[in-house]
Amino acid sequence: MNYCVRLKDVEQGRKEPYISYYLLGEKNGCVAGCRTGISIHSKTEWSTNEIHDDQEGFLVLEGTGWAKVGDSEFPIEPETAIMVPAGMVHALKRDPASKPIKVFWFHAAIK
Repeated sequence: MNYCVRLKDVEQGRKEPYISYYLLGEKNGCVAGCRTGISIHSKTEWSTNEIHDDQEGFLVLEGTGWAKVGDSEFPIEPETAIMVPAGMVHALKRDPASKPIKVFWFHAAIK
């Protein structure tokens, strides 16, 4: 089992409405739906709202813009952490003056 993954060795996964690279998942020993990756958001309008059965967290690595979690909207910048409870609508959009928003994300099971 490969417990270590480098972003440069991972193939691009999802391509629309943002680019995702899937880093860790079941093949690396994650259990109960735990998985991590990097996504790059370049759209300046709200992308398709996401909803998941598990909780999701984000850490902004690059870029500025806004996050929407449920009915709350707030500005984001590098070193901003975001928690999205299970079943809650969420989305990101880039500030037009910023480079794309790059986030590290993780999914974690809930009890």
